[in-house]
Amino acid sequence: MTNFKKYAKLVRPLDVVIVVLLMIGSFIPHYIFGRQTRSIDETSEVVAVISIDGEEVKRVRLSEETPHEQFTFHPAEGQYNIIEVDGKKIRNKEDNSSDQIAVKTGWISKPGETSICLPHKLIIEIKADSPIEDSEDDIIVPL
Repeated sequence: MTNFKKYAKLVRPLDVVIVVLLMIGSFIPHYIFGRQTRSIDETSEVVAVISIDGEEVKRVRLSEETPHEQFTFHPAEGQYNIIEVDGKKIRNKEDNSSDQIAVKTGWISKPGETSICLPHKLIIEIKADSPIEDSEDDIIVPL
């Protein structure tokens, strides 16, 4: 018990406040991502966006009706990525990068998830697109 008293003297009141604020702050990302996923409704379309070097190269709709398919991208000479889509999920099945991080990521299917192959600058990102509703309120009438 004497060790506890010795270390308790080293802790100052402001230290406790800082630790509590950091602990509360650590939940901020969880709150933000939770709000983003709650805003997705049943009418939203889940789409996988594949981009190479910041440029979108393919957009795949992910739903029960999406057929199983594979396609290959060649980001640069001597590089390849085999992407596999199966219904509501997508993955980087195979590539010839040294780290294999995108392959190890596996299947992704929820909005906000990403699979990144840094050596090839290839990113697969899951997004939720809300359907555009035609509304008479959106019409601008010139005077």
